[in-house]
Amino acid sequence: MAALNEKKTCSQRMENFKRFVWNPDTGQLMGRTLINWVWISLYYVAFYIVMTGLFSLAIYSLMRTLNPYTPDYQDRLKSPGVTLRPDVYGEGGLEIYYNASDKNSWEKYVTTLHKFLSAYNTTAQHANINCTSEKYFFQKSFLGPNKTKYSCKFTSDMLENCSGLANSTFGFPEGKPCLIIKMNRIINFLPGNGTAPRVSCTAQDDFSPLELQYYPVNGTFNLHYFPYYGKKAQPTYSNPLVAVKFLNITRNAEVTVVCRVIGTGITSDNPHDPYEGKVEFKMRIQD
Repeated sequence: MAALNEKKTCSQRMENFKRFVWNPDTGQLMGRTLINWVWISLYYVAFYIVMTGLFSLAIYSLMRTLNPYTPDYQDRLKSPGVTLRPDVYGEGGLEIYYNASDKNSWEKYVTTLHKFLSAYNTTAQHANINCTSEKYFFQKSFLGPNKTKYSCKFTSDMLENCSGLANSTFGFPEGKPCLIIKMNRIINFLPGNGTAPRVSCTAQDDFSPLELQYYPVNGTFNLHYFPYYGKKAQPTYSNPLVAVKFLNITRNAEVTVVCRVIGTGITSDNPHDPYEGKVEFKMRIQD
């Protein structure tokens, strides 16, 4: 018992460890001979080669089933979202607050609109084609440049008085600002069931009816911009826009405005997504 309970010294332990790492008597390295280590190494090399091959085959098979142009599942996007420009968020959501006589208070909105519309100038739209049809622009083949599909032009001058061309301040200093409504993209979505969807803006609460001007006329999204075939198929596609010019916003009061896109297949009553089919924002214009 005394021999069993005898503690080894530190030097003895180091000697035993060195002997475990390399035993000159048996020629073992860490308890195994050289040939054993060779066989173990070959086993793991073969194992990981097989695993890598199976993983690569699985990825290859998956990629072969995917359509590079259209997502397999789009059930989360049945109706498009709607966004506003300029998109300035405050504590209560989208807010357009400014003083008509103070340039510093509205200049940021003007800058945002000019920057946004720079993608809609004639230079940026040069690769797109002029479309005149009032119907959906279906394309079965890839007849565009580099095996793509054509995209219809939408240039800022189509927004007329809200294009920033005739009036570079978009009406902000006059208290009659232009705001831009954009409907988000959904691949293969056909809004309106053959009738162009349109934008309709209303004031909430007890304010008098809004006096508005829509651009293009009637605030419609022309059907020839639909369907959208995806970024790969239409790399130069630009969302159509509708500009709304507010002519009689009550001064020195907060007005809540809701702009809805009206059309078959577009819903705006989803309690879980406040921007589905509509956009709500607050405006306050001070003297």
